Amino acid sequence: MKARRNKKQIPSFRKLLKTSKVKLENKLKNKQFKQQSTLKKYRKEQRKLRQAVKDAVSKKPIPLEDPREKQPGKRIETEEEEEEEALPLDMMDEDDLQLMRDLGQRASFLTRDLSSSEPVHVKKRKHERIIEKYEKIPRTLQTAPEKELIHLLPIKDKSGIIPQTREKPVTDNNQDEEDEEEMELEEEIIEDPIRELTLEEHLIERRKKLQEKKMHIAALASAILSDPESNIRKETQKLREFEEGLVSQYKFYLENLEQMIKDWKQRKLKKSNVVSLKAYKGLAEVAVKSLCELLVALSHFNFHNNIIVLIVPLMNDVSKSISEMCCEAVKKLFKQDKLGQASLGVIKVISGFVKGRNYEVRPEMLKTFLCLRIKEVEVKKDTEDINKPKKFMTFKEKRKTLSRMQRKWKKAEEKLERELLEAEASESTEKKLKLHTETLNIVFVTYFRILKKAQRSPLLPAVLEGLAKFAHLINVEFFDDLLVVLHTLIESGDLSYQESLHCVQTAFHILSGQGDVLNIDPMKFYTHLYKTLFKLHAGATNEGVEIVLQCLDVMLTKRRKQVSQQRALAFIKRLCTLALHVLPNSSIGILATNRILMHTFPKTDLLLDNESQGSGVFLPELDEPEYCNAQNTALWELHALRRHYHPIVQRFAAHLIAGAPSEGSEALKPELSRRSATELFETYSMAAMTFNPPVQSSSSKRKDEVLQGDAFLNEDLNQLIKRHCSEVATHLPLDFSRYSTTSLRR
Repeated sequence: MKARRNKKQIPSFRKLLKTSKVKLENKLKNKQFKQQSTLKKYRKEQRKLRQAVKDAVSKKPIPLEDPREKQPGKRIETEEEEEEEALPLDMMDEDDLQLMRDLGQRASFLTRDLSSSEPVHVKKRKHERIIEKYEKIPRTLQTAPEKELIHLLPIKDKSGIIPQTREKPVTDNNQDEEDEEEMELEEEIIEDPIRELTLEEHLIERRKKLQEKKMHIAALASAILSDPESNIRKETQKLREFEEGLVSQYKFYLENLEQMIKDWKQRKLKKSNVVSLKAYKGLAEVAVKSLCELLVALSHFNFHNNIIVLIVPLMNDVSKSISEMCCEAVKKLFKQDKLGQASLGVIKVISGFVKGRNYEVRPEMLKTFLCLRIKEVEVKKDTEDINKPKKFMTFKEKRKTLSRMQRKWKKAEEKLERELLEAEASESTEKKLKLHTETLNIVFVTYFRILKKAQRSPLLPAVLEGLAKFAHLINVEFFDDLLVVLHTLIESGDLSYQESLHCVQTAFHILSGQGDVLNIDPMKFYTHLYKTLFKLHAGATNEGVEIVLQCLDVMLTKRRKQVSQQRALAFIKRLCTLALHVLPNSSIGILATNRILMHTFPKTDLLLDNESQGSGVFLPELDEPEYCNAQNTALWELHALRRHYHPIVQRFAAHLIAGAPSEGSEALKPELSRRSATELFETYSMAAMTFNPPVQSSSSKRKDEVLQGDAFLNEDLNQLIKRHCSEVATHLPLDFSRYSTTSLRR
């Protein structure tokens, strides 16, 4: 018969996951119980030791002798040992210690309790005298309990030793007994190990506790309903009173701020004329500043909608300082509002205010919309098929490909992934999308109303700029009508150059997003931008250069498949010509755009060759990029830019002449090649009146001798001057008539 092997059962992975947390909690509890019990045991021992010392020196009945003991000397020795252990001997002198020992040996009936002592042996005669002396002492009845005295250390004087005593305080023995019982109970608790509960027992215990809490809450609720004034919880009542007081005072404060602003608006002076109009304005500015700070800081608190109603009209105030203050507060609120609840409230009030004023408001009110944190909105359910939910492995797939331990780990990992997916699809995310969608709908309604009814309004630039930013979120149904409106605005000629650039930018933002599926030819917008490139401001303002760089990126780079080679060649040639006329930072941005275009359209390197390609002559004055024959020209402007005074412009020009290589000596450094054209334009801006990179100061060499007089002249010239000066002057008659006659004949 084979012997059975004693295999140790290995705990399963599930059991380890479930019991590890319980074991750690039990170990922590046991450790805490042990620490508490050790501390209480130590206190108990100290208490017993102090009590023993007090009893040893207190007035207690000591029997003279024990008739059963045959060795009185041995008894005395044991008593001495007990006294030595009980008394704090290190606090006594040797003389005092010897005196206390002598007093302990001289026991008498004065310190003896007759009721508790045993009878003395009759046959021993040596104690008869002591008994007779005790019988002669008069007996007194103890009507009141005698006070216990505590013998203190005696005082040694010239006359002798003076004993010192004091009354023993009454101690509560019940407390000591309770402490001992607690110690015993704790010891029993510590000795019994905490039993590990199973999952079912945990669930039962949890349900039991929940039921107890529910019953407790129900009892409190019924008591409060029966008599609310007397049965309410005190903490809740205090908290409620505090909150009511805070809200009432906060409301009173807001009403005072509102009244200050109204008084300043209505130009009301007090009857005493103590406060002037200037003081009213100062108070109003302080009140507006306080409201702006409350608008930003307390977007979750009470009366926030009331603050919005006060702030929005002040954004259109005549006073520029107050208007800017309110607009900056609204922008700050939009930037820090992650959920979108406060932003939606402000957008609703602004939209209603703009419509109520018939679109005659400051453009700064609509420019605040650009600070909204809206990146995604709710789309139709058809797009849900694109983002399919993640598919987890089935049990059969796991069994074929994974081992047993890998299957366990995979199961735990999938459980965690499911929990994360549930957290991502939480209620807060859905609420955020709904709020953003509603906010953006109100913004677009405001924009479309202005495009339809107030096309010559000063609000149009802000509207076009906003449409350019949020164009990728516009519904596809509005694309056709919106593109028609934008082209009509451009062709009308009523727009400024920057406004027309915003129209082009908006159109291509629409076409680069969801508008890819639409069959729309934007050739008119390409022609308009190509025609108006030379209208850019070449002065210090650089107006429109940044918008042009953004438009070129959307029109040519992102739509590379829809752009022909002729169109790309025409834009590269015109941009190189434009780089000769603008400031250095604009030139750097334009050359960086040309570098990207040469990488995007590799065949455009033919512009670096002098030989013409095909028939025709380049027509630079033609406004149609498709028919200007740009393939028959060369980028001679790069050689002029190579001698530019700005070193970065020189570097870009040399890089493009070499064919824009990514490696080699003519390649750009990473700090230039990795940045976009817009970033380079902003980096090398001269708005702060500084040259970037800074100009190196020339090292001035001190000259020992200063050149004076003829030292500046050449050596040969000096000799010629000396020779003519040394000759004798000959006075000849001057006859100018012959020269005049000869000139007339000619």
